[in-house]
Amino acid sequence: MVPLAAEDLSMFGRDPWWLVAFKAVFCFAFLMVTVLLAIVWERKVVAWMQLRIGPNRNGPWGLLQSLADGVKLMLKEDVIVKRADKVVYILAPVIAAIPAFMAIAVIPFGPAGNEVSIFGHRTTMQLTDLPIAMLYILAVASVGIYGIVLAGWSSGSTYPLLGGLRSCAQMISYEIAMGAAFASVFLYSGSMSTSAIVEAQADRWYVLLLPVSFIIYIVTMIGETNRAPFDMPESEGDLVGGFNTEYSSIKFAMFMLAEYINMVTVSAVSATLFLGGWRAPYPISTFWEGANHGWWPMLWFVIKVQLLLFFFIWLRGSLPRVRYDQLMKLGWKVLIPVSVVWLMLVATVRAMRNEDYEFTSIALYVGGGVIALLLLSVVVDIFRDRREKEAAAEEEKPVAFDPMAGGFPVPPLPGQSLPPVPRRRSRQERELIVSGGPDTQSDGTRSDGKEASDG
Repeated sequence: MVPLAAEDLSMFGRDPWWLVAFKAVFCFAFLMVTVLLAIVWERKVVAWMQLRIGPNRNGPWGLLQSLADGVKLMLKEDVIVKRADKVVYILAPVIAAIPAFMAIAVIPFGPAGNEVSIFGHRTTMQLTDLPIAMLYILAVASVGIYGIVLAGWSSGSTYPLLGGLRSCAQMISYEIAMGAAFASVFLYSGSMSTSAIVEAQADRWYVLLLPVSFIIYIVTMIGETNRAPFDMPESEGDLVGGFNTEYSSIKFAMFMLAEYINMVTVSAVSATLFLGGWRAPYPISTFWEGANHGWWPMLWFVIKVQLLLFFFIWLRGSLPRVRYDQLMKLGWKVLIPVSVVWLMLVATVRAMRNEDYEFTSIALYVGGGVIALLLLSVVVDIFRDRREKEAAAEEEKPVAFDPMAGGFPVPPLPGQSLPPVPRRRSRQERELIVSGGPDTQSDGTRSDGKEASDG
């Protein structure tokens, strides 16, 4: 494994208290304004995809629709159900909302070495940074799930409880793959600091070096935020709204606020880890030297976050909700094995680079290993398909149908047929048999083998 680099975090912790408070308020305001715009943007984009108009009454072009929704929710009656655990019932929305704001504290809006002037003081465009900033983000994201789980449990109702349990299962299954995707970035950057990770992408963004990690994180961040098509905890089709069914007024609004803030947070993390963070896109950074200086880095960062938010909205308007068994199968049987194998592959490449192997040798070794795994998987699939075909052939063999097997006559099921019924003898044939006369056969011959005459 690549040893962690010695990050230079000396520029943090030197600001006066009022500047720290100002930057904290700015982070809070940035999240709130982005959420207000994201709600309107989602309704507009989905309406455009479905050939509708969307909100266009509150404010110019309907831009104040989300603000009107917030005011309407706050003015609604706040109901507390009788069977609820009142203390936990009230604290659950707070526990869900507060951790959603905390992750933005370590997200860089600009380079650490490029200080800007705020009221005459030079400071970095980041609230703070830690040597283990990414572990801090994972920990905060895990705490936020407790709000949803406790909301479902404290409501004293069946459907909210099921929604809370689904959210807990999603968190466990998808955070494992998310952690493995993060580990690949740690191996390449040699650091867990967000500012150091962005600095390490000066030559090439990690979306190009680690495309599998980027895809895994995109899928897991949708599962972590409980967004469509993975919105199982609040599936209105079978859970009547899920964990927030028994909530109303401002407490319900806090759950919605936490969902959208989590969307902004995971989009900011994705931009930081894989899309170069505050760095300008490739064509701009080549011919404009000042693109990554001053206040311009914040513009590039905001554009990347907005594009990822559009991706959230695009998925919601395009894909139907998956079944819960499909959700768990994707998490445990696809994402976790792929992320672990990819992490081992990245670690192998980094170890060989540290041993000064040439690029061609690394490509040969890694390519040979991948081809060997693919051939092994093909062989396993061939034998598995053969066994499945044999089992299917055994099941397709016709089974003799006995209508009296259970003691009572039953009609045949689809695909079954009754055994042939012997031809019923006429009354004259029955009398001949009783009197000892020759038995007549159904084919028109007598018992002695001679053909019966018409006379």
